[in-house]
Amino acid sequence: MNLTVLAASGRTGIALTRQALRRGHTVTAIARDPERIALPDSPNLRKVAGDVNDAASIAAVVDGDSVVLSALGTDRAGILLTGARAVVAAGPRRVIWLGAYGTGPSAEAAGEGAGVLANVLGDRLADKVEADNTVLAARGTVFHAGMLADGPESPRRRTVGLEAAPPFDLGAQVSRETVAAAMLDEAEAPGFPGAVALPLAE
Repeated sequence: MNLTVLAASGRTGIALTRQALRRGHTVTAIARDPERIALPDSPNLRKVAGDVNDAASIAAVVDGDSVVLSALGTDRAGILLTGARAVVAAGPRRVIWLGAYGTGPSAEAAGEGAGVLANVLGDRLADKVEADNTVLAARGTVFHAGMLADGPESPRRRTVGLEAAPPFDLGAQVSRETVAAAMLDEAEAPGFPGAVALPLAE
């Protein structure tokens, strides 16, 4: 497949890009500074400059044949919604978006942990929720991951819908490699269009 990875220079974006290449896909990797995409050159990898604050730079890369996988994250409110709007406006075939477990549609399933997360996120919470809703309205898939960590892909990983979501454990972690693998599975064989999915380590 021809896949487009947004925020490809971050740790989750690197995992997505690396795994996609390993699976035999062709990848267009977008970052504000493409030189920070710390992967060796490959015939199947194209590194391009793009910034979600410049919707034209996203539209120049994303089109109706694109399957976009976003690892966009930020410590500033407003960036996620701006990014979601820029991606959706570019008209890709599908969007697979990384969100946070315990926000928006998954808050009720997460239980008490959602309240703690809301306090941590502050004014970024509404930004996350609105970005997720923008992607869901476009029939994209939003992955609500728990606390992200480095480390290998879980051999017992699985992806579930909200109806099978476990309570949010603030002490539990899921590796970026596990999340990336789940997002790529969804790109290859859509199971949660227009819905929230949870990548679980076990």
